[in-house]
Order: sequence, then structure tokens, then C-alpha cells
Amino acid sequence: MAQRLPGWWYQRHLVVALWPLLPLSWVFGWLVALRRWLYHCGALRSYRLPVPLVVVGNLTVGGSGKTPLVLWLVRCLRERGWRPGIISRGYGGSGDQVWPVDAAADCSLVGDEPLLLARRSGVPVFVGRNRPAAGQALLAAHPECDVIVSDDGLQHYRLQRSLELVVFDGRGVGNGRRLPAGPLRESLGRLAEVDAVVWNGRPKKRVADAARHLPQFEMRLVGERFVAANGAQRSCDADQLKGRKLHALAGIGDPNRFFRQLQALGLDFQAHPFPDHHPYRAADLAFADDGVLLMTEKDAVKCGALVSGEAWVLPVDAVITAQPGQAGLFETILEKLHGRTPA
Repeated sequence: MAQRLPGWWYQRHLVVALWPLLPLSWVFGWLVALRRWLYHCGALRSYRLPVPLVVVGNLTVGGSGKTPLVLWLVRCLRERGWRPGIISRGYGGSGDQVWPVDAAADCSLVGDEPLLLARRSGVPVFVGRNRPAAGQALLAAHPECDVIVSDDGLQHYRLQRSLELVVFDGRGVGNGRRLPAGPLRESLGRLAEVDAVVWNGRPKKRVADAARHLPQFEMRLVGERFVAANGAQRSCDADQLKGRKLHALAGIGDPNRFFRQLQALGLDFQAHPFPDHHPYRAADLAFADDGVLLMTEKDAVKCGALVSGEAWVLPVDAVITAQPGQAGLFETILEKLHGRTPA
């Protein structure tokens, strides 16, 4: 049931089937609102780090493209002379403590996305369910850091933030219900308090209308060249894979995003979708013995070592564009960090 629910949230013909969960959704929504109010009035304590904190999060359960946006933001900050660090909950990892993450970290301990961030970003990455402690540990170990980017954490009110970015993918908010009857962690009314919305896919009218007062940006994930999954310094393009028997694996929030990207590159393949943050075992990849395996970077950090045959990874980079006449996303972020209203 837990694995099927995410698919049902985005299928209109299954709305009626989810009605029995509505009372639980109402209770969930009430508890979320109560918790938020307790932080707002000071009954629950929140913490402010000594450097600015930028939260990249979402209102829905599941991946929407936050990690590529975090990498884009960190790269832009570094190019402008900032010294950023990254904190994350480490979802999918088994550790309860605060951990520094490097390229050789154990994925089962720190989580797949933090390990990917550590390998791609070139900046300090710390994980912990207690995000204030993770931020404090990062700054203690790297006092040169002057800004922290939080991968997820929009609903983690224990940690005060300077700026909030919300990411939606092309699925929008599905049926618009709160958990467990729908994918929403919080209502769309939460958009009244964020600073910008980033669309990883075509905007959905319902969300775009709720965010009409906000700057909205389009994010495209661009990648055309594959790299060897085994870590060897080899690469190839899509033309070198055409005509071969290909298997595509994706265990991300919306696996179809990856499959559409491969189709856009002109590849014909058999698709193998898995749940987000799936803990792969060798048996899950048995099909890979018969052909060439293609996968996302997020999947590669977990299952690259499980593949004995030929396997390739498609790295992607985020490209952000603004609406005509609107300041760019990074300029908007800089204005907020400097305490000014964006032009």
C-alpha cells in the first residue's frame, strides 16, 4: 500500500479510492498547522545559525528536483566568491547522529542525495535529522563557510532560514490532498511565505495561480554525455548506445522524467522504475546482465557497485531561466541575502 499510494495521488480516476483516507488527512493537516503555530508563537524553540541559510524544499512528498537546484545554487555562490556548505537530513540513511559526508562515505549511513551532493558540489556536506546540530557541526569544522544551503527542510521549523525556494515538478500537487490521501506536506497556502517557486517541468495552473504573487522560474535538467558507472574515466554519447539492448533504471521521485530525457536523446530502452530512495539489492538488477544499464546519478551512488556488466550514468546540470522582464533567480537570492527587496 505504501508503495502504491504515491502513484494513486496523481491519477484522477483513483480519487474516490482515496476518500477513506480523508479523515487522516484532516488530522495530519491540523497537526501540521498546530506545530507551525507553536514555533511561530515561541512555544517550540527554533535556532538561527550565525550565517544565512537558504532552504531548497518542496510542499509534496517525493523528489521534485531539489538536488540539482542545490548544486546549481552552490556553484553560483562559489562563482560569486561565497563559501557555501550544505546540510541535509540524510533521508534513506541509517545514521541518527550528525555526520560529515565525503565522496567515500557509506551511502547506507548518510543517504543517497547527500553522497551525490558531496561528490558533485566540492563544498562541505553534513547530514543529521537534527538540522540545527548539523549546521553547527558544519560551521565548527569549516568556519570559513559564510552561507549554508539546506537540501530539503522546508517543514523543519527548528531551524530559522533567510530564504525559501520551493520546487515543483511537472506533476504539480496531484489531487491536492494532504498526506496520506495526497502528496501535500502542507497546503498551498504555505506559498504565501516563500520567496520563489522553481518549476522542474511544465507549470500546473492550480499551483501557478497560488504562487502568482511570487517570482517563478523554469528549471531544465541538461545532460547529453554518459560516464562509466564503475568510476573509470570513460564517457560516451547517446549515438554510441543506439542499436544496443538498453535497460534504464530510475529510483527518483518521478522516474518518467529520466525516461523522457533518454527518449529525447533518441534512445530505445526497457524502463525499470523504482520507488524514490529505493535500497537496491543485487536481485533488483538481475535484468542488467542482459544488455547495457543506464541510470541516474542518484541511483548510481547506491547500486553502481552491484552491477557487474556495462553500465552508464547520465549526469545532469540545472539550467534556470526567468520570465521576461523578471530578475534572474540567483540575482533574486543575492538581493535577499543582502537584505534588499529584489528589483
